[in-house]
Amino acid sequence: MRTVWPLAPQRVVPDDAMPAQPAQPRVKVLHVITRFAGGSGGNTLLSAAGMDPQRYESWVASMPGGPLWEAAEAGGVRTTYVRHMREQISPLHDLLACRELVRLMRRERFTVVHTHCSKAGLIGRVAAKVAGVPVVVHTFHIFAVHDGLSPARKRLYLLLDRAARRLANRYVAVAPSVAREAVEQRVAGPGDIVAVPSAVELDDIPTEADPAVRDELGLDPHRPVVGTVGRIVAQKCPLDFVRMCALVHAQRPDVQFVMVGDATLETRGLEEETWREAERLGVPVLFTGFRADAPRVAASFDVYVVPSLYEGLGRAVTEAMASGRPVVATAVNGVPDLVEPGSTGLLAEPSDPAALARSVLWMLDHPVEAEAMGAQARARVRPSFAPELMCAALDDLYGELLGRPVPVPVVPSTAPAEAAGIPEQRSVPTGVLAGSTTGR
Repeated sequence: MRTVWPLAPQRVVPDDAMPAQPAQPRVKVLHVITRFAGGSGGNTLLSAAGMDPQRYESWVASMPGGPLWEAAEAGGVRTTYVRHMREQISPLHDLLACRELVRLMRRERFTVVHTHCSKAGLIGRVAAKVAGVPVVVHTFHIFAVHDGLSPARKRLYLLLDRAARRLANRYVAVAPSVAREAVEQRVAGPGDIVAVPSAVELDDIPTEADPAVRDELGLDPHRPVVGTVGRIVAQKCPLDFVRMCALVHAQRPDVQFVMVGDATLETRGLEEETWREAERLGVPVLFTGFRADAPRVAASFDVYVVPSLYEGLGRAVTEAMASGRPVVATAVNGVPDLVEPGSTGLLAEPSDPAALARSVLWMLDHPVEAEAMGAQARARVRPSFAPELMCAALDDLYGELLGRPVPVPVVPSTAPAEAAGIPEQRSVPTGVLAGSTTGR
């Protein structure tokens, strides 16, 4: 139950006509993320930079590296490196990273710690508990437990996630299916989690294809293009994309295929394997590598494919839909909350290139229906995934946890004071206040 409180009356005196008044203290929020990059990094950046600077002082702590530090600092976010943070399990470095975070939290006295991703989520929540941080929130972007792990690792990661369940006051999921999965896996308690759409920076996403893109890439403007965007990592299943391309190419040799994205240092071998697979199958796939204008390139696709093995929601999916692209995606985690068959796209089972190919071919053979699904996807995403809406939801969540009241409109009174020109507020009904969370 939220605290209620009457709205402040109308200002009688403007700011410049009063003596200087003391500034109200801001809420200090520390976002902790494993690596400040990718879809979860973009979400974290918008979550920190998009909050009202009059109310919040936002920080981000993460391992060194990643492309978002400069953007965060330009957006008024305080940044700090956690030098011992690692993406892989490393007991010594994990312990040292936790100690770094405890010292930071004690020194800066944060009111809210908001953790992101599995590794930083565990270390950050433990550090916040040790440091005595009043409010802890964790966002599930994707889960530590997924089908790409061995059974032993699945058991270990699930055990760790369940052990950390009570270390946060509230949980956020990037999609309703992700929230349900968190409760079903018992890594969040019933009623302790809320789904908040993971926003994208819509101003950077074109709504129509730029004809110049195909010329730049050396593509035939009169032939259809099927493409994907994403890092070349095991999660994104680049080999499945290439194998799907081969199946489509066998039936539609006029189709052109594009893969946008590069590998990490750890996945160079997978990148080379993907190139070799395309060559072995005799399918002409254009590998562009990293493109700073990836949304502009993706807007030129006739069909946008997401072959991921697991995906919390998929930032690339949201961006593709925002540009009006017909989407074919694997039915994993939160993706079906966004890509609804026959309405905003088509789905396929993960690890099934043939199923992906069937849906892609259907889109190519039904261009009118595909275009209509793309238009409906754009109409759904653009008003619902704006950063302002996500930040308003987080503001409301933080406010609820901190006891910030819901304002109640003033009810005009007929008391004698009103006749004298003195505004008076009527009390909120006793029953309303009795149900509030105010202390007594």
